[in-house]
Amino acid sequence: MKIACLTFNPIQENTYVVWDDTLECVVIDAGNSDARENAALDRFIADHGLRPVAAVNTHGHFDHTLGVQHLRERYGIPFALSGKDRFLVDNARTSGSVFGVKIGAMPPTDLDLDTMEEVRFGHTALRVIPTPGHTPGHVALYEPQSKALFTGDTLFRESIGRTDLPGGDYSWIMRSILEQLIPLGDEVHVYPGHGPETTIGHETMYNPFVVEVLNDEVNYRN
Repeated sequence: MKIACLTFNPIQENTYVVWDDTLECVVIDAGNSDARENAALDRFIADHGLRPVAAVNTHGHFDHTLGVQHLRERYGIPFALSGKDRFLVDNARTSGSVFGVKIGAMPPTDLDLDTMEEVRFGHTALRVIPTPGHTPGHVALYEPQSKALFTGDTLFRESIGRTDLPGGDYSWIMRSILEQLIPLGDEVHVYPGHGPETTIGHETMYNPFVVEVLNDEVNYRN
């Protein structure tokens, strides 16, 4: 499996193009926000001879969905999102205005990730892991063979997603990280929705939010 990260829009969101030897691909969290960014994504897809089969989102915040409608129209592919996050897409114009970002047409949801255990393309399957907290319907996407984990805005390098936006919950995001992501193993490579890549092992050592809770658990047991 191959992974490319393209950073788009004023909020510097990471859009991932993921493909395998069949050249089928999915685009995770398409944040391309204008004609120039649309062209950059299309050019990457064309230069690598890729065939998009789905636009898949870890969650529904506008900075992660700005480019989905372009992908649906250009390639005729479905949009996959948790139904629990549909309200965020529906309210994208209001949310975007708070950050000074003009929002165009928002896409309908074609596939509900709440009903799917995995997203398939080519010979590859991405496991859908519910990780609520940043948003109610947030998911992570995990490919076990390559140990690649797309965490959206749940887990960043040495930080976590904010929980003060509508539908956010700090206790839930920490539970998602500790119960769903950390057990995947230290060697798992993390591809977050913003900022640089990391690993689960690095985060258990240096992420202050994770370290505090893990230390509290150790102290409690002792």
